[in-house]
Amino acid sequence: MELKLKGRVAVVTGGGQGIGKGIALRLLQEGMTVVLAEVDEEAGRETAAELEAWGAVRFTPVDVADEKSVATLTAATLAEFGRIDGLINNAGIANPGNGPIEEMTLANWNRMLAVNLTGPFLCVKQMTPHLRAAQGAIVNIASTRALQAEVDTEAYSAAKGGLTALTRALAVSLGPDVRVNAIAPGWIDVRPWRKRSQRSVVEWSDTDHEQHPVGRIGTPEDIGALTAFLLSPEAGFITGQLFPVDGGMTVKMIYAE
Repeated sequence: MELKLKGRVAVVTGGGQGIGKGIALRLLQEGMTVVLAEVDEEAGRETAAELEAWGAVRFTPVDVADEKSVATLTAATLAEFGRIDGLINNAGIANPGNGPIEEMTLANWNRMLAVNLTGPFLCVKQMTPHLRAAQGAIVNIASTRALQAEVDTEAYSAAKGGLTALTRALAVSLGPDVRVNAIAPGWIDVRPWRKRSQRSVVEWSDTDHEQHPVGRIGTPEDIGALTAFLLSPEAGFITGQLFPVDGGMTVKMIYAE
């Protein structure tokens, strides 16, 4: 399928590692110019160098929880490329202060929401005028934790649930100029997609794979494929939706035997 993304510009937050790197690679393969917005400068520069063989890719340092930093990212993207067609709000943190709710500090709670929820808000706030001008699209990377819970994940689940609700509100507010959707990844093996100093390959067990209805754990490429589609004109009648990409785990009833 021709997604008709050639010549367009996408900003991928958290694009230096993991799911963000997989998204960036797929968008480059579809002919897009990609700005890797990444707080980890080592990861950002390394990934930009790795992916440059696929097309036009730039690394720009950013802390998505800081409005001035996001404004600088937006200005730098426009100065170099003159447009923003797609925004992928992928930057996130998973486990600061992870533990029983009665032991969680307010600082850790606030940091989780600042990066995972306020960050996407700030990026949308800064980039919306340019996305409107381009008739562009936003893809927010949520989590299946917005739908299902694990023990001691209150802050992360709250942030991803908030991002899902924000997606729906933005779809109504920004339409028809800008479409807004979210992806909820499940178990995605990101270890081979980390920066070199932290990269590893894990041999998952047959049980790990087979508990998924599709028979395997997910990869960043799985998220990249759907992201590219949702950014494209082929998805022109889709907005305000949350798409679990989890190998079927959220529809599976699990009982201990």
